Amino acid sequence: MSCTTILVGKGASNDGSTMIARTDDGFFDVKKLVVVEPEKQPRLYKSVISHLEISLPENPMRYTACPSVDPKNGIWAATGINAAGVGMTATETITSNPRVLAADPLVRYEKARSRREKDRPGGIGEEDIVVLVLPYIHSAREGVERLAALLEEYGTYESNGIAFNDENEVWWLETIGGHHWMARRVPDEVCVLNPNQFGMDEFDFEDAFGAKKAHLCSGDLREFIMKNRLDLNQEGRCNPRDIFGSHTDMDHIYNTPRAWFMGRYLCPRSYTWEGEGADFGPESDDLPWSLVPDRKVAVEDVKYLLSSYYQGTPYNPYSSQETGKKGIYRPIGINRTGVTSICQIRPGLPAGIRGVEWICFGSPAFDALLPVYPNVPNMPKYLSEVTTDVSTENFYWASRLIGALADHNYGSSIQEIERYQNTVMTEGRRILGEYDRKLSETGDLGLLKEANEKLAAMAREKSTQVLNKVLLIASQHMKNGYNRADN
Repeated sequence: MSCTTILVGKGASNDGSTMIARTDDGFFDVKKLVVVEPEKQPRLYKSVISHLEISLPENPMRYTACPSVDPKNGIWAATGINAAGVGMTATETITSNPRVLAADPLVRYEKARSRREKDRPGGIGEEDIVVLVLPYIHSAREGVERLAALLEEYGTYESNGIAFNDENEVWWLETIGGHHWMARRVPDEVCVLNPNQFGMDEFDFEDAFGAKKAHLCSGDLREFIMKNRLDLNQEGRCNPRDIFGSHTDMDHIYNTPRAWFMGRYLCPRSYTWEGEGADFGPESDDLPWSLVPDRKVAVEDVKYLLSSYYQGTPYNPYSSQETGKKGIYRPIGINRTGVTSICQIRPGLPAGIRGVEWICFGSPAFDALLPVYPNVPNMPKYLSEVTTDVSTENFYWASRLIGALADHNYGSSIQEIERYQNTVMTEGRRILGEYDRKLSETGDLGLLKEANEKLAAMAREKSTQVLNKVLLIASQHMKNGYNRADN
């Protein structure tokens, strides 16, 4: 699934929190936010796509998920935070190359060709990974370890990147072929920028096969590289992207421009991003996977980046200027996003309220980001009771309607959209602050549900208000309008 991921270490954020964030860009997938209680977690998991059955442990924790409303293609839980305060987002579809895929083929479902044969199940994939991992882990590192064990046992039918965070650490795992993998602890002071491309550009094999402090990988990965002559690096360098990833023409229009725009925003003074002699351009093959930002990064910055469409550049599809370059690169805030999430784990707060899940449905370019507390038995109906049919009774469809109307009337609507997004963020932060104080003083976790209901009611009110406005603007711009003064 075509997505964009941003990871923020605790030293790079404005409040010392860790953040893992991603746009979940399917094909207009209808999504909801739910809580999965332990008794609702399956003990025998059955994959729809790969026809794989996996027995699960008997001790799952409560966790949140953003599954597809229509289950015909599986759960696709996307992202969540569990009762131990561990966040997960899965997955960022990444690229590989024929050398890797030939050496360790993807594990795809194969239907029997005759009655004498049996179907061959495929491996695990984006449909499955959150459900198989998140309910059972107590740290970000444990997330890597559990997922790695599943990959080695069952394999995967696609190339993916998966992120985990807890109060102190962020970890990133990338799959390699059908069964191999590597993972890094994200340094505290950096932000990671990962479009749909194999991301890691550095890896310490000595640590991975020694102390294992910040690097982990398949036990035979060095032998796998040597045996299959995968290493393209020179002069003793180790750039995993050159070994396992891709540098194709499609990357240059689909992937690298997104990383370029995010780096340009986060490090405007440290590097030159445009013009003659620029350090990096939108089609550079050597864009860094991680950067130390020029200033601390807040949730608002992450939302802006995941909503972006090359504002302030010649590539902005909404620009009124004729640049000859509009729309040539794939934007981050794309039209078909199902859900955008930021899993934020905050320091200095009681364990029960440390996690906050920020949710935006529909195209993030036009829709608002709402925070909720994940450590609750259920989510407000406005977020969880989503239908497959269009309705203004839930946040998902209200967001889709706002985006579709505003897009076709961008110049007239964008000011209303920006006010809406800022209002929901401001009110969301205010309500969070109010309940952080109450909960820290009383220790009453029952207040979390009350807080979420207040947040959902606020989102509903503000979404209805802006929907009224953009509908009026769209109606005024209909082609069958007529005024006698027009003649």
